[in-house]
Amino acid sequence: MKSLRGLSPLLTSGLLLALGAPSAAWAQAVPGPVRGEVTEQTTAAPLPGALLRWLADAPTTADSFPTTTADAAGHFVLARPARAAGRLVVQVLGYRPDTVAVPAAGSPYLRVGLRPGLELGEVTVTTRAPAYSAITPTNTQVISARDLTKSACCNLAESFETNAAVEVTTSDAVSGAKQIQLLGLDGAYSLLTVDNQPALRGLAAPYRLGYLAGPWIENIEIIKGTGSVVNGYEAISGQINIKLKEPEKTDQLLFNAYANDLGKFDVNLNSSVRLNPKWSTVLLLHTDHLGRRVDRNGDGFLDLPLATQFNAVNKWKYLSGHGLVTEVGLGALHEDRQGGQLSFRPDAPDAYRQAYGTTNTTRRYTAFTKTSYTWPTRPFQSLGLLMNGTSHDFNSTYSFSEVTGARRYDGTQRTGQATLLFQSIIGSTTHGYRAGLSFLYDDYREFLGTGQTYGTETPDDTYAREHRSRRELVPGAFAEYTYQNSRNLTIVAGLRADRHNLYGWQVTPRFNLKYDATQNSIFRLSAGRGWRMANPIADNAYLLASARTFVIGNALRPETAWNLGGSFTQYFELWGRQATFVADYYDTMFGNQVVADMYTAPQFVLINNLGPGNRSFARSVQAELQVEPVKGFQVKGAYKYLDVRTTYGNELLPKPLTPSHRAFLNLGYASAFDKWRADFTVQWFGQRPLAYLGNDGAHQHAAGQNPAVYYAPRYAALNTQITRAFKRLEVYAGVENLTNYRQPNPIESAAFPFSPTFDAAMVWGPVYGRLTYVGLRYRVE
Repeated sequence: MKSLRGLSPLLTSGLLLALGAPSAAWAQAVPGPVRGEVTEQTTAAPLPGALLRWLADAPTTADSFPTTTADAAGHFVLARPARAAGRLVVQVLGYRPDTVAVPAAGSPYLRVGLRPGLELGEVTVTTRAPAYSAITPTNTQVISARDLTKSACCNLAESFETNAAVEVTTSDAVSGAKQIQLLGLDGAYSLLTVDNQPALRGLAAPYRLGYLAGPWIENIEIIKGTGSVVNGYEAISGQINIKLKEPEKTDQLLFNAYANDLGKFDVNLNSSVRLNPKWSTVLLLHTDHLGRRVDRNGDGFLDLPLATQFNAVNKWKYLSGHGLVTEVGLGALHEDRQGGQLSFRPDAPDAYRQAYGTTNTTRRYTAFTKTSYTWPTRPFQSLGLLMNGTSHDFNSTYSFSEVTGARRYDGTQRTGQATLLFQSIIGSTTHGYRAGLSFLYDDYREFLGTGQTYGTETPDDTYAREHRSRRELVPGAFAEYTYQNSRNLTIVAGLRADRHNLYGWQVTPRFNLKYDATQNSIFRLSAGRGWRMANPIADNAYLLASARTFVIGNALRPETAWNLGGSFTQYFELWGRQATFVADYYDTMFGNQVVADMYTAPQFVLINNLGPGNRSFARSVQAELQVEPVKGFQVKGAYKYLDVRTTYGNELLPKPLTPSHRAFLNLGYASAFDKWRADFTVQWFGQRPLAYLGNDGAHQHAAGQNPAVYYAPRYAALNTQITRAFKRLEVYAGVENLTNYRQPNPIESAAFPFSPTFDAAMVWGPVYGRLTYVGLRYRVE
């Protein structure tokens, strides 16, 4: 097979579209290492675990030459020894090996396509790439498309069930919304990107984990720490990047159907077409519906809200073959939710006073484009432009008081973002840099009203209290320098400056270091600053499902924080098979935080900036071990300790609903040819603090006394799934919460929903008990 240099501009431009996500394209020294990817020749599907080795001039020198394996996306980086011949041998079990000629100069990027071996009717995967990347300078974990099939994975919220890094919690016992936590902090402090463009932010935060269907996702990258300045300034605890199916690489057809014993069903249809070698498109469709009223715990409330969602994304991609890549896409989502008491009917007269209920209607539309150009004769140099726009509208109503009536929370958000990025080298590929310009436009319009009036308020005062509007214009510039010596050291230092129209200049420095002590022992350090504009109602929307009254401070300032941390990764062999051990520690220290205080005055949510001299921090320690004791049987175990505290009133107290201890165990088995797969997951949660409203004031503290802190009990949740695969069809069945454990009273004062002690927001455990489900996947490659 001849050299594939002609394809390198295309692939380098694809890396540019990653907007600073970890990749194998970090600048190298001269003679530079070889980078690239290994794919299946006809389908372009990545081949993780592919072995690459140099072809030696003499057999006696071969053992001293470095080798490598491709990661979960098929990418690789291989150092170039001085005495190697200019050829690489690439091989994967079940595929014909190939020998690739490598240019003698520079740091080439190769795309190697392997053909299936004629002797195999099916491909047997004997090894899988580690979930923790050995290449990236950041602490990055990849959840692959295969990992996503270990659970039902109907949407993004369920994509983390077999992962120890991210916790997914139920926000409240009425809306059914899910939220994530990373490093002990709410999801608002982690940057969520889709195809490495910021997405699902702002007013979409309360329900955003339900806005991406699991079968749409190719993989998920979880990056701990502040990461790169290229992706913006909002990442404080980390970044979660969702990579959607690529038009030119995904299946021609994927149909997924799911149903559970609560009466909910999900249907997904992915369809891709390669119109010609340059143009391809993919259509991603999703709908789900729950129309059955279920109350298993007998408290008179729906265990899950009635809901219907229609969701679609269409992506088009153009590959010129001469360095130009363009991708455009459109998305639309319509969702309606209804929760509350079994007797609630939103169209009944005076419905929100006759029974407790909530309704929520969301209409969301998105558009994006990504264009990049890579110089054909300089594959390390490229220019890219990324743009996206969002229109997000919702209307929600919550029963609140029999006297004043319902509480309404409505909002609109119009967002536009653009980034211009240039990438090149300084002298040699040892020193690389990226620089660019960015612009963010955010227009927020919110209304929160209960019909309450106060004698001291004028009509203008009432309007100002109920309406919140904010328009942000944030131009920015950034630069990032990368040093890599091609052996064992990578340093990435970045700085960005943004000019906020309301809050002036904000400077964001970030630093990442990766040091390979040995070939299998890797140390990483990271430090950086992040900041964001809080959305005080949307960030705490789950508290609307309680009798608490929101009291929001005036002129809230941006949230700022420093994140410092590091990790150690050890790859080794155990029982003759690959194993991985990872330990990390991160400390997030807020300079300013918008704090939602439920301790000081339990009947209120006091939302304001952290007071002078007050503290807020989150410390996270995690250790994880992944081993394969016998062929086909994988074990993942992890333990996490969190210390998350904030000053409430004048006392440093634990953040409500964040457990200090968590343990995780996942057992996975796959038979030969993956015909049978089985997974079993245990998640154990330690005690977590609660902020009770209290029954008739029993938990309330007297004036001048410190607030009381109560703790939820420890518990464990057990999930399991089994899958049977045929040629094109997979059938799966599973059970969530196998032991049928339930939080005894997820809704406080459920019998008196209009009382001042009603609270559906202190949810710490399962609400509806055991859940069983079945589903099928049908694909045409």
